Amino acid sequence: MRLLLFNTATKRLFTSCCFPADQAARAISMVHSPSTELRVAVLYQACDPPVVNGVRKPKKPGGYQDSGADIAYVLASRQDVRVISAERSPDPRRDEGWCFPDTESGIRAAIERGANILWANTILFASHPLQTSSALDKYTAEVRVVGQPPRFVEQYDDKNYVNDFLRKHGGFSMPRSWTLNSTSSLSLETLPYPIVAKPIRGRGSHGVKVCRNPPDLSAHLSALFKESPIAMLEEYLCGQEATVTVMPPSEDHPDYYALPLVVRFNHEDGIAPYNGVVAVTANSRVLTPHEEARNPRYQETSKECEDVARLLRVTAPIRIDVRQFTEATASKFAIFDVNMKPNMTGPGRPGRENQASLTAMAAGALGWDYSELLVRMLKSARKLQDLRQMDI
Repeated sequence: MRLLLFNTATKRLFTSCCFPADQAARAISMVHSPSTELRVAVLYQACDPPVVNGVRKPKKPGGYQDSGADIAYVLASRQDVRVISAERSPDPRRDEGWCFPDTESGIRAAIERGANILWANTILFASHPLQTSSALDKYTAEVRVVGQPPRFVEQYDDKNYVNDFLRKHGGFSMPRSWTLNSTSSLSLETLPYPIVAKPIRGRGSHGVKVCRNPPDLSAHLSALFKESPIAMLEEYLCGQEATVTVMPPSEDHPDYYALPLVVRFNHEDGIAPYNGVVAVTANSRVLTPHEEARNPRYQETSKECEDVARLLRVTAPIRIDVRQFTEATASKFAIFDVNMKPNMTGPGRPGRENQASLTAMAAGALGWDYSELLVRMLKSARKLQDLRQMDI
């Protein structure tokens, strides 16, 4: 049976034909019943990511404690959520003290302090304690997690794997790409310029550069190979850039749905700068409903991004970066980056007024403040045992 539903947030119809009724029922029952107190502990990145196929994903300085503190502080202001922090009375002006490390001992400490929801504001991987720790086995049926299946993240953080996976299934607009290592025989002179060179397991805009000619590319590849034995090249897209956050199924929505598009501008050498250097509020804005409705390409790429999330079976929000092939208004958008862990900074703590993330900005266009976005993410939390059982 095809179930027609009206998404009051995005003001459009969608069907649940790709999300069977039994799965929809499970999605609706994913969170605790209203009578169960939501006791949330946020995890930050303390574990070093593993080397996968010779490549290690760069670790973020501070381990996402900044956004973790934003999440914990804002949730703590709500009457319907109890936040369990690492320190008893953390200072809202400091990043530290709000979150638990994502080590086995840190996770156990959060649970033993009473947490029944773990917010995995960290980078996950197949050998992460959330996936492998036997000390957590007795909690997996009761504790829920806001985050992705760890084995999914390890695989999907490989940008080339995701590109090949999407091309294999077809129907997605994507730029041409190549992978190479220091011994590759690929002639740099034969490539189309300008061209983008970036790490195959990157973080934000780290190591991403538009190269204008073979010598420029050769020099940048030399720098990339010092960090990783493999690099990725991608056709440069010169049109408008946008980003699409796709929300996972929850008790409110039985299928994946995209938030309004956020367009990017004021690029530096063709690349959107890292948000730690330039706040996204300074170089991004949400499309108005009129703008989104006026150009069918916006609606088209939103649907493609929803299809990506559905195909990848993600269990938490993802952010997909897209860009038009050319500067023409009618040009198609191509998917060039799938981010399994969107930045989740948000306003609330003192001095954090301009720290809205791209996802928070998109949510604001629906009338959700940062607090409402976080609660909607809580509603998509899955049992830890379910995340452990999910595999590619």
